[in-house]
Parts: sequence; structure tokens; C-alpha cells
Amino acid sequence: MRYVFECLECGVHYLPPEGMAYSDGPASPVWCTLCQGLMCERGIPEPAAAAAVALAAAKANLAARIPPDEEARRPDVRPSRPAHTRRARSGPSSARSKLG
Repeated sequence: MRYVFECLECGVHYLPPEGMAYSDGPASPVWCTLCQGLMCERGIPEPAAAAAVALAAAKANLAARIPPDEEARRPDVRPSRPAHTRRARSGPSSARSKLG
């Protein structure tokens, strides 16, 4: 599974490569590819604190997800029959027993 990031500049969600590296350099956890290119042209460095927070949040989000195969192996904990309600216990047979 891959990390999903949100660009701090334009707000778009993006999926960088799994190795966090493009063919022309490292992928940014802070900026999408378009904004990263613009920031490189302008000479603006990637904020290290924001990159660390973005990576930590993406790792936590990924760790919190349950893989589909593991979810399928979970036991079915639903009850085998519906719960008895008060109305279900008060049928005609119970009324006859109360009268006599």
C-alpha cells in the first residue's frame, strides 16, 4: 500500500512512488509534483518539519488500515438469532397463562 499526501501549496491529494523517489529526484511529502517543480525553480527549500509531520501522518494512516485479506479472516461475531424482545415474549400463549 502507498502513502497518500496532501499538497500544502495547492491542496491536491497525490500518490508518490512507493520508494518516495522520481526518476529526476526525491518525492516530496509536502508538495505535489507540479508545486515541487515550481518551488525548485523559485529556490524555496522543502520545510523539514512539515515533511516529517506529513510522513508520520501518512505512516500512521497506513498502519491503521486493515488489509482486505485480514479483514476476511475475522470471525463473524453477529448473534445467530435475533434478541428476544418484550413484545416477542408477550404472545397469545403468555396471555392465557396469566389469566388462569
